[in-house]
Amino acid sequence: MTDTWLIVGLGNPGSEYSNNRHNVGQMVLDELASRMGGRFKVHKARAQVVEGRLGIGGPRVVLAKPMTYMNVSGGPVAGLCNFFDIAPDHVIAVHDEIDIPFNTVKLKIGGGEGGHNGLRDISRALATKDYLRVRVGVGRPPGRMETADYVLRDFSTAEKKELPFLVDEAADAVELLMDQGLLAAQQKHHPAKA
Repeated sequence: MTDTWLIVGLGNPGSEYSNNRHNVGQMVLDELASRMGGRFKVHKARAQVVEGRLGIGGPRVVLAKPMTYMNVSGGPVAGLCNFFDIAPDHVIAVHDEIDIPFNTVKLKIGGGEGGHNGLRDISRALATKDYLRVRVGVGRPPGRMETADYVLRDFSTAEKKELPFLVDEAADAVELLMDQGLLAAQQKHHPAKA
């Protein structure tokens, strides 16, 4: 296995979904690609990818945005792991998370998928839940709104003002995770409990 990292931004393909809460993972990947000075190209594993290094002397990375719908993200992720010879412990899934407040970034390895069908499909395709996750908080749906309706809506006007900072923080979290490990990244990005 190589020391290359696979960073996957989850979302749905197509311009009609590009600003949805469900696509915040892909927004983070766009920020990381910008930091690398790279452009996404179509890969045979049904994903758009950028290959390169994050920072001078930084780790070799493959940024990937699956070109499949969220619920079937696992095939492209497994295909890229096979193609680039990447083990699951070097996979980072960046995704929306309704169980944490908007404007919050949390990190973990393994565990449950919390009803997130994209993560469930990746776990199935990799035959393990033991990959890293950068969870970008989008908050819970208001009132009785269905979760699916909520995550497939664009961010609110107020949220859009904060969104660039959230995306930037999540991109920083990905870099720190690769550079210093999970514990250091959690200590920086998880607010201390009072």
